[in-house]
Amino acid sequence: MFAIVEIAGKQFKVRQGDKLEVPKLKESKEGSKVKIDNVLLRAEGKKADIGKPRVIGAQVELLVKEHGKAAKIRVFKKKSKKRYERTQGHRQPYSLVEVTAVK
Repeated sequence: MFAIVEIAGKQFKVRQGDKLEVPKLKESKEGSKVKIDNVLLRAEGKKADIGKPRVIGAQVELLVKEHGKAAKIRVFKKKSKKRYERTQGHRQPYSLVEVTAVK
């Protein structure tokens, strides 16, 4: 059984036991469980429930393993012939979650 869920504006295909890096779940702490009701599709074998826009009664349970930051990306801006150069760095926060149940 698998499902497609929407978390923080992004869609993920999940199965029980999967580990995912999702955008940071600010309201949850490490070790806590989170229930996601925003299920767009739920499939088992050849049978699939497609939501319009969501599947009624479907739910995915996640266990928050840890919070962290992704690798740093460099943003470089330059305007030629104007002596303008700027370098910025950014690290996107994420939450590492494990799917415990797809209902």
